[in-house]
This record gives sequence, C-alpha cells and structure tokens, in this order.
Amino acid sequence: MGRKFGKKIMSREMLDLLQKRRSVKPAAMIAPGPSKAELDQILTIAARVPDHKKLTPWRFIVFEGEARAEFGRVLVKACLAEEKETPSAMRLETEATRLTRAPTVVAVISRVNPAAPAPEWEQVLSAGASCFNLCLAANALGYGTAWLTEWYSYSASVRAALGLGANERIAGFVYIGTAKERQADRDRPALADIVTHWKP
Repeated sequence: MGRKFGKKIMSREMLDLLQKRRSVKPAAMIAPGPSKAELDQILTIAARVPDHKKLTPWRFIVFEGEARAEFGRVLVKACLAEEKETPSAMRLETEATRLTRAPTVVAVISRVNPAAPAPEWEQVLSAGASCFNLCLAANALGYGTAWLTEWYSYSASVRAALGLGANERIAGFVYIGTAKERQADRDRPALADIVTHWKP
C-alpha cells in the first residue's frame, strides 16, 4: 500500500505491529520456532540497523535443539562457581533448562572497536538496535520474543564459554517461539510525561 521510489509509503500492518507488539515470557513460548529460512531472514533484518562507519559492532550466536541443553550445563557450572552460597537443586534445574524455554535463542554480542572513528556509545547503541530489529522481524513472522539479559549475560564464566573477546559484551539473549496465548498489554508512559518541545 502506498507509493514507492522515495515517496510516502504507508503500511497499516507495520504500524499495527509496532503499536501492539510486546514481549512474551519464555515460559509462555512453545514450538515451533522459526525455520532455517525464517531465521536467516530474521538475522538479516537484525543486521540492517544504523551502523556509523559500517563497523558491524555486533554478531549473533544461535542456540537450537540440543545446543540449548548443552548451554544449560554451562550455566549450571557458572552458577556453582560464582554464587557465594551453594545453589539449591531447584535453582540448578532452572539454570539447566533456562534456554530450553523457547525453541530458538539468539545471543546478540556487542563488539566495540575502540580504535574506530565512531564513538563507543554509538557502537553499543547499534548493538541494541540490532536486538530490537531481531525482535521485530520475528514478531512480523508471527513469533513471540523476549529480549533478556539476566545474570548469565554478565558472568565471566559464560563469557569465556562463548569465546567472547575483551572488547565484547552480551547485549542480550533473544528468545523466540510461538506464544501459547495472546499477551495482555501493560501500562505505557503518557506522551505528556516523556515528550517536551525545545524552544529557544
């Protein structure tokens, strides 16, 4: 709908998605997740974000199938090593099954090039934009998403297991799956509380 080639294009479907989208808790996700072709499309769109100086300051690590449970063992080991008190059996079971809550999980890795001409802050923001584009692309294909960090995004043991460089951080784990049910909306800020118009 609309006109192409530099002129106004309006997509009511896109506006409706943007106005109504919300996160889905991983515990509320079931199979199926995206197919290989769909995941390729999602990641292609996730890589299509503002990127000052074309640095590609992000990369993706995909967890599917048995890899999710294998990573759960990494989380259990990290939890045992890093917690001050011995974790309960229930806590360890939670960590062991954490990524199996959704059919597909994508870790978005922020990688800053300190020698690049683009400021570090802009590189980090680009990684954040990539996380959200990933969510939007999956949502547009009909999947629910949750962009989470949780404790393991900041774990030195997990960083090592993922092979992160000194210049890399986990921007988040994006869980992707089919929502069990429609998600109720939550309160949103009133524009009057967050918008001002600058005047000289």
